[in-house]
Amino acid sequence: MARAQRSVLAKGVVAGLIGAAVVAVWFMLFDIARGRPLLTPALLGAAVFRGVTDPAGVEVAALPILGYTLLHGLAFVGFGVIAASLVAVSEKEPPLFVGVVILFAAFEVFFLGVISAFGESLLGALVWWAILIGNLLAAAAMLWYLFRGHPALPRLLIGSWWPVLSEGIVAGLIGAVVVAVWFLAIDTIRGEPLRTPVLLGSTLLNQPQPLPAVLLYTVLHGIAFVVFGVLASVLVAGAEREPMLVFALVILFTAFEVFFFAALVVGASWLVDELAAWTILAANVFATAAMLGYFFRRHRSLATRLAHAWTDGE
Repeated sequence: MARAQRSVLAKGVVAGLIGAAVVAVWFMLFDIARGRPLLTPALLGAAVFRGVTDPAGVEVAALPILGYTLLHGLAFVGFGVIAASLVAVSEKEPPLFVGVVILFAAFEVFFLGVISAFGESLLGALVWWAILIGNLLAAAAMLWYLFRGHPALPRLLIGSWWPVLSEGIVAGLIGAVVVAVWFLAIDTIRGEPLRTPVLLGSTLLNQPQPLPAVLLYTVLHGIAFVVFGVLASVLVAGAEREPMLVFALVILFTAFEVFFFAALVVGASWLVDELAAWTILAANVFATAAMLGYFFRRHRSLATRLAHAWTDGE
């Protein structure tokens, strides 16, 4: 029992440090992108230790930054220990995992609430969506680490759907990377690297500064592809039993293409000409091919059955 408790404590400490590091790195990149390195910890340190509520005139100073970094690390370690304890208990009682979800949600709300208490101007200076993304990234990293120590837990929680979910996430990330690499290559050939995500982020997400626009659009781009990948994975899993569902998969990919074009037209029709429609179409075709290639490599029997059905039909 004592050894198990020490193990949970150690995992919680490591998970907390991982979460704290992810948030710190995220805000370091975000602050560099907006041309004010270390601004976020400086603002939070000034608010916590000096009671500053007006971000105007706050200078980046070493002591508030160090003080807040230490406090930030301790808070995440405490949070990590509680999360590790709940995850360990959930392995015996899976329904208790709801407590982990509630814990992460409460932590997010608590953090935003504390910052809001210092004043709306401070929350505006920190940018609420950057806080949300930072904590979501930290939560994902911490859960990934904790699940590594409890490999049976995902299957207990999701049952037979865990392979489908994980397969969809990987497929979505593959599609997102293919599109990102395609547009990076196109933009580099044109002599304007990152032009496409800057245009999309600044126009569709109303982010005037280039690097924040790129970061925010990249995150949302990845999330959209992951959701799409999970939906496609569910259809592929169903097609193992009923191959006719492959037609639903084709409809899904086609609808995704149409939806993306429609979103551009509604958001800013000039973007379609600015980005060149053929590059958008080619990017999504390449992403579709890569995702389907990944699915069919993992479901070889499905690909064989479809090939036989096509041959028999002829």
